[in-house]
Amino acid sequence: MPTNPTTLRPMPLPEESGRLREALGSRIPSGQEGRTADGKSFLDTLEESIQQVNNLQEQANQAIDDLATGESKDVAQTMLAVQKASLSFQMMTQVRNKIVQAYEDVMRMPM
Repeated sequence: MPTNPTTLRPMPLPEESGRLREALGSRIPSGQEGRTADGKSFLDTLEESIQQVNNLQEQANQAIDDLATGESKDVAQTMLAVQKASLSFQMMTQVRNKIVQAYEDVMRMPM
């Protein structure tokens, strides 16, 4: 089945999230996990951000489908939804790159 190049695919969250939690959780001593003022850990905040990006991608897909089927005639709103999803995904990718870079820097530190 040919795919539309503008169609955004939702991210696989449950499996990836579990692996992320496993990888980071094994390195954090019990009781020393950093928390924000609202009681969330860094990992919780990261998972929430990934979910928000995923939601934007799903909204963009729905807007594209609605435009293609004629349910919506608002091209501007569709393009806005696609751009929001694209920009948020690009930003999340850069944050991921920084996290990986920081992890690699820590792993290279002599002990």
